[in-house]
Amino acid sequence: MFRHSKVFITKLKNLSLQGSWRSRGSSAVERALQYTAGQKLHGFTVKEVTAVPDLFLTAVKLSHDATGAQYLHAARDDSNNLFSVQFRTTPMDSTGVPHILEHTVLCGSQRFPCRDPFFKMLNRSLSTFMNAFTASDYTMYPFSTQNAKDFQNLLSVYLDAVFFPCLRELDFWQEGWRLEHETPTDPSSRLVFKGVVFNEMKGVFSDNERLYAQHLQNKLLPDHTYAVVSGGEPLAIPDLTWEQLKHFHATHYHPSNARFFTYGDLPLEQHLQQIEEEALSKFERTEPNTAVPPQTHWDKPRVDHVTCRPDALAPDPIKQNTLCMSYLLGDITDTFEAFILSLLSSLMISGPNSPFYKALIEPEIGSDFSSSVGFDGSTRQASFTIGLQVLTGTGFEEEQIEALLHKIEIQMKHQSTSFGLALASVSKRTLVFYIFENVSRFRQCLKENPRYLQDKIQHYFKDNAHRLTLTMSPDERFLEKQAEAEEQKLQQKIQNLSDADHKDIYEKGLQLLAAQSTTQDASCLPALKVSDIEPIIPYTPVQPGTAGGVPVQYCEQPTNGMVYFRAMCNLNSLPEDLKIYVPLFCSVITKLGCGELDYRQQAQRIELKTGGMSVSPQIIPDTADLDLYEQGIILSSSCLERNLPDMFQLWSDIFNSPRFDDEQRLRVLVMMSAQELSNGISYSGHMYAMTRAARTLTPTADLQEAFSGMDQVKFMKRIAEMTDLTSVLRKLPRIKRHLLNPENMRCAVNATPQKMSEAAGEVERFIGNIAANRKERKPVRPTVVERALDPQAGSSASRKLISEPHFKPCQMKTYFQLPFNVNFVSECVRAVPFTHTDYASLCILARMMTAKFLHGEIREKGGAYGGGARMGGGGLFSFYSYRDPNSTQTLSAFRGGVEWARAGKFTQQDIDEAKLSVFSAVDAPVAPSDKGLGRFLNGITDEMKQRYRERLFAVTDKNLIDVAGRYLGVGQQTCGVAILGPENESIRKDPSWVVK
Repeated sequence: MFRHSKVFITKLKNLSLQGSWRSRGSSAVERALQYTAGQKLHGFTVKEVTAVPDLFLTAVKLSHDATGAQYLHAARDDSNNLFSVQFRTTPMDSTGVPHILEHTVLCGSQRFPCRDPFFKMLNRSLSTFMNAFTASDYTMYPFSTQNAKDFQNLLSVYLDAVFFPCLRELDFWQEGWRLEHETPTDPSSRLVFKGVVFNEMKGVFSDNERLYAQHLQNKLLPDHTYAVVSGGEPLAIPDLTWEQLKHFHATHYHPSNARFFTYGDLPLEQHLQQIEEEALSKFERTEPNTAVPPQTHWDKPRVDHVTCRPDALAPDPIKQNTLCMSYLLGDITDTFEAFILSLLSSLMISGPNSPFYKALIEPEIGSDFSSSVGFDGSTRQASFTIGLQVLTGTGFEEEQIEALLHKIEIQMKHQSTSFGLALASVSKRTLVFYIFENVSRFRQCLKENPRYLQDKIQHYFKDNAHRLTLTMSPDERFLEKQAEAEEQKLQQKIQNLSDADHKDIYEKGLQLLAAQSTTQDASCLPALKVSDIEPIIPYTPVQPGTAGGVPVQYCEQPTNGMVYFRAMCNLNSLPEDLKIYVPLFCSVITKLGCGELDYRQQAQRIELKTGGMSVSPQIIPDTADLDLYEQGIILSSSCLERNLPDMFQLWSDIFNSPRFDDEQRLRVLVMMSAQELSNGISYSGHMYAMTRAARTLTPTADLQEAFSGMDQVKFMKRIAEMTDLTSVLRKLPRIKRHLLNPENMRCAVNATPQKMSEAAGEVERFIGNIAANRKERKPVRPTVVERALDPQAGSSASRKLISEPHFKPCQMKTYFQLPFNVNFVSECVRAVPFTHTDYASLCILARMMTAKFLHGEIREKGGAYGGGARMGGGGLFSFYSYRDPNSTQTLSAFRGGVEWARAGKFTQQDIDEAKLSVFSAVDAPVAPSDKGLGRFLNGITDEMKQRYRERLFAVTDKNLIDVAGRYLGVGQQTCGVAILGPENESIRKDPSWVVK
């Protein structure tokens, strides 16, 4: 997977994530403290042992004696153990060699020569994460799992893949690029470029933001590896040869150029022994020439310009220009300086109180910040990018700085399940490890010099000549020019071919097709057994209660001094004409000001007293009936225990006295929201395709399309184009009366046992404060079904669901023509709800069909970046493809998958692997903040989960053949189809398609 530097930006919002910490005696932490510097362990020498009590971990730094490989182990009482190996990869051209190599090493190795062991292990393991990333100057291979045996299995596969890959020429053609006949079996069909990475990068650069960020980095750091596209520039990819790929592996994938990282509660010595025996003992030290020299500083600023495709869905067609100034900053190895620059970046651009927000967004100079904006610590020398306004030297208010430091404190307290993964990146890890030390050092600097931050601004921005001003504007002929350039490149390649070459290409195409069509023997790969899966789920105790007549669920968890609050409010009484406005209402209600606070003061208060407050639409399908659903909004917030009263006061003010009087502020928020939606399509096109394909199949899916599908994107574009928003502003108080009504509300609180009674008291006070908003309103839809939230608990709490007994599912095919050069394809089928006996079989079928049939057809043969099938909680069975060069051919692959399953062309091993894969998702770790959430929102109790679990274990081959025929067979199913993609002549002429 190509990970552009910007994805790795260490913006403070994702600076740190606490792991699934459990106070069960710090065994792993204490064990690691026993190691001493100089100690020899399985070919490694311990260099340093550091206790990091703020993060509940011990860090052990080691070095491998023979090869010099670096190793860091973070011992922590977290069962979600992680491994990663990282190589410095510094290409000097844009052929995408590190990215294509990342794909190709995962296609088979000496011990595991079967094709694609990486994808096969997804189904032979209970991993909680498996992936590989190519960044600008490194390639990383991480995985995590909660099972010790699984950890050893995955470690064997990963070590063999990176150090001893097969690197077969066929794999290079499949994953990188190849010349092949459009129809491989027809030598008279035209020759075209194919390849997974080739198509992936065409998809990546159809996203204008990614294109801009890439140009920005290339032009700001032009002297070395950052001047090229590590993921591959589509027109340069066909210049890469198989020989060059093998050479790059030999020079870069060596232990002397590697950094290992392990995290969790498994013993370190076991990891070291396995890594030494299976890999490192076979190597000797080399001197890798992969270091990145510092960029030479410019003596005067530079200006440049690039073009992109026009965005038909942009909220303001005239405002499609991007303009940024980017400054080269200090070296990221100075962790304190990197921390200060990261902090400074947030102060300058985060939220409505920041100077750049005031200077650029509010005067409507731009509709939103470019995604490139802010601090980027992913290259050797960091950079900061912002729109074109000169910084003043007035400094920052003390409260702004305190709000930011409070944000850091919250992030260090919050416990996510992927803390290990957050530490896997070296730059992030360094920032996190020293965070508390850096905060206190910063406070000291500020005390000694009140102008400390202004001095930094003077040094890094005002006096900095290494500044690039880069503009980007749309070019109507951009895609046309790209296609012409690709055609020219293709013709160049073809002109140099002899008759023998033509014959060779045809034969190699057949050879590849034959290899892709051959059933692989994967018996060489290690695998867990279904019997390794825990038969019974751990029970999550919750206490039902009430506060002022509102049902509340209390869940006691080790939340590390945090309190998490949620409230669900249904929208049953909301008039139909206001429904489409609900997502807009949700996105602005916490940002317009409330009570005595204007929107700037409100934003400051939220930062200073909470971990964030959000409102979002929520459509929850019933677990037993596809035509029954709950519609509403969910309020979410968190805070440190000491700030509980302040958090609820903010919610009370939002309920009692939100401000709906500032049209200018609403316009700014509307433009940002519309821009965000428009930008998201090229990245999440498969989600939009699935949402649209499903819309005519269930009432839930129909509402989902209105709230989060292409309908919502187009609606927000219309709102953004309105010259006067008074009519929209007037609708907000009407919506508020229906939605923020305690009569239609239920709440949930997750906190430590010690704080729960205090939290309950605050909820009680909050409900009392908002009682004036309570009003019984008549539901708009006539049929409302009341369901007890937890029948066994005997509490009176219930959910009011909407029933649409007369809903008629119908078939529909929709094509959205968009300025992309790849497709996103989906087909959805109406199936069964969660508690139906066939639901488990359909889940296993989707997973098995993806791994054993669709992956081969859509990715390996078709060249798409991804594709598969999934069974959703809303009772829909969905097929999808992602960044796909094909459109209707992929629909045929979906049908082929159904026929494959109906014919029973799978083995017991295939079923067992699909079960492992499904269970790895079902048993994914849940953070203390989210425990009990399924019960609160969907009414899914532990007993229901256990019944579903037993059904999954019980699925047989007969069940799978049966459900494939009964729900997915032609004529059996009601299905919807949607494609997002470039102009398609044959679809436009086909009357069965609705073209948008």
